[in-house]
Amino acid sequence: MKYLLRTEGLSKSFPGVQAVDQVSFGLRQGEILALVGENGAGKSTLMQMLCGVQRPESGSFYLDDQEMNFFSAHDALNAGISMVFQELSLVNGISIAENIFANRQPVGRVNNIKWRELRSQTRQLLHRFNLELDPAMLVKRLPMGKKQVLEILKAISNDPKILILDEPTSSLTEAEIIDLFNIIRNLQMEGMSFIFITHKLREVFQLADQVMVMRDGRYVGTHKVDQVTEDELVAMMVGREITDMYGSASYEEDSREEYFRVDRFSRKDVFKDISFGLQRGEILGLAGLVGAGRTELARSIFGIDPKDTGKISLDGAEIEIRNPQKAIDQGIAYLTEDRKGQGLFLNMTIFENLIAPVLKEFTNRFGILVRKQISSDVNHRVEEFNIITPSITQKMLNLSGGNQQKSMIAMWMGINPKVTFFDEPTRGVDVGARSEIYHKIRELAEKGTGIVIISSDLPELIGICDRILVIHQGQITGEVTRNDFSEELIMAYAAGIKNHKQH
Repeated sequence: MKYLLRTEGLSKSFPGVQAVDQVSFGLRQGEILALVGENGAGKSTLMQMLCGVQRPESGSFYLDDQEMNFFSAHDALNAGISMVFQELSLVNGISIAENIFANRQPVGRVNNIKWRELRSQTRQLLHRFNLELDPAMLVKRLPMGKKQVLEILKAISNDPKILILDEPTSSLTEAEIIDLFNIIRNLQMEGMSFIFITHKLREVFQLADQVMVMRDGRYVGTHKVDQVTEDELVAMMVGREITDMYGSASYEEDSREEYFRVDRFSRKDVFKDISFGLQRGEILGLAGLVGAGRTELARSIFGIDPKDTGKISLDGAEIEIRNPQKAIDQGIAYLTEDRKGQGLFLNMTIFENLIAPVLKEFTNRFGILVRKQISSDVNHRVEEFNIITPSITQKMLNLSGGNQQKSMIAMWMGINPKVTFFDEPTRGVDVGARSEIYHKIRELAEKGTGIVIISSDLPELIGICDRILVIHQGQITGEVTRNDFSEELIMAYAAGIKNHKQH
């Protein structure tokens, strides 16, 4: 079967980086091709060349055997190639209908928008994918998962031959992922082709027909999904075998004293009567469905959001945390799930980010920053956390997702925390950086720090944690120790099917 799309020797470089180097591959009609590789492998840049966002420096590509030369995303769209980016392009202040048909609204003779027709077209598209949404609803009222699906519908509404999806499931719940995959399979049956960029290798085997691997800007190979294993893909992606993804636990249950305790934490309509303890060196997981209240609980403990009732004890003494600075002063760190929006100063340098929580430690008696001392400390942490960057004066926004995440961890480790909350610690992070992050978490625990990990990735929780608490609708419904870990048991607690209070 001939290729619908094929590339020959595509290359693209940026200052100091060869992003894509002589890449050739093909995509057939009605095929779902998964594209995998570490952050910085060149996946997004390659796709941006195919959809007109970037211009190739050399090489060529063909659609239906006709050579393409795009000067804009609009050219690519007209030719039948559409891309949904990681960063959503929706406008929050306008309606679902206006977003989906932006710049393509049905208009009358005097250029007035035909609102009834616009909403009717939108309703038809939403019904086609079983979405019960009001076309007139403002996008800002939608949860992140629905926005992601809407972004995909916007791309589908152009009826492209090829739809490129860049990490489309990073903000979706398990149920929303199932719905999205059903949408993709239905469109595949209609003849649409897909290129699907993902870090979640499980999704490759759930959805794709073929999988293509890139490393360091180069093409490594393409395989039928049923003829390759996850371990083989990982080895191709990172250039080495990762045999010990999660590291090994040194913590033994009940071997150390409980030194941190949260008692009867409640916040109206968010979480209720939550109590748990943490031992030194323990890695405690918080599992639950999206919206269960896990992140909100951590934010309240850290003093970002208010609580209605509850108390915190550290080292046997009750402490009052009214704001994040009080938490930091007590040695409590919280690493947000939203590293770009809330966790890092993207327009500032690595240098500035890594010292942000501990500025006072780098000032002299006159309150002036001692730059030599800062440079020494930052360079040490960049090396310790294997942050790949040409310089500590590099802006944070120029780093890959994995290196941004490692930078956020390095930043918070500067306070030498007694307790650390990690919220979705490997979201949007490639498999190589993921393994490094797990090993850093293990190192931190071995030094006696208690760690709480909030994650929607059950294999991650099972792989790294010593104990898992499960939250359903703002309440703890289950506690699972390492000997009893199973996805089925955790999901039963998370869905409210099972409740430890019933026993």
